[in-house]
Amino acid sequence: MHTRPLAPAARLVLVPVVDLDPDLTALRPLGGFFVLRTLPGTAGAGPWRLPTLADGYAGGTSDPRRNPVAVRVATVADRLRTAEPRVAASLAHQGLAARLWSAALGCAVLYGRVPDLDPRLLRWDARATAPDDLWLTEPRALPGDAATLAATVLHGHLEPLTATLRARYGVASGLLWGNAGSALAATARELSRWARAHGRTDVAARTRALTGELFAHPLLDATGIRDGTVFRRRSCCLYYRVPGGGLCGDCCLARPPRSSPRSSAGGASG
Repeated sequence: MHTRPLAPAARLVLVPVVDLDPDLTALRPLGGFFVLRTLPGTAGAGPWRLPTLADGYAGGTSDPRRNPVAVRVATVADRLRTAEPRVAASLAHQGLAARLWSAALGCAVLYGRVPDLDPRLLRWDARATAPDDLWLTEPRALPGDAATLAATVLHGHLEPLTATLRARYGVASGLLWGNAGSALAATARELSRWARAHGRTDVAARTRALTGELFAHPLLDATGIRDGTVFRRRSCCLYYRVPGGGLCGDCCLARPPRSSPRSSAGGASG
């Protein structure tokens, strides 16, 4: 695990601290990808029966029908009509990374706090889409600084998820960390867009500061080139290999490789 401290922000941004409300209602205006549902009621009913993200990272079972990471990858493969597990694994990873960054960074800039997203506290419906995929069992508040965001998302989730996907599907490490950087950059762009549209210069400033500190982290600092809210990654997520797919806006490639899902099982690995 990387433990080098995050670089301090170039400019101090004071963040007002607001208590996390039990339903994390401040996230709702940001859109479905940011919304994180919480679990009131009796344990053992409804979403309480879902596995946790920790279950997926740990492997849990060799049966892919019961492992939530394997279920998510199979679900993505079916929806995108790709027969390449490596491609589905990459895109499943990017989607989950975006969900985690959205909830965590959204809370950090709006509340000045981050909910404890310990993988054991997050129930996961691996077949569902946002916001019905993740359910937080207990909204406990943590500091809303970049070090806590890194500990929560990078170390708490993306490191074990990356290890799981590499072991099970052979996805390149550089590709997966490129996904993490791309997802963070996209989250920051959406928060900045929302802040401009609603005259929230404070939210825009906190988003810039926190994102800048996060991209200085050793796991993210080599994932791409940033210029304001523009990000160009140094790897390819393999979306071009999906039938009907193409290059993402931040892709390192200028054009899709000559190989295609129909002509080759290879492709850019990042």
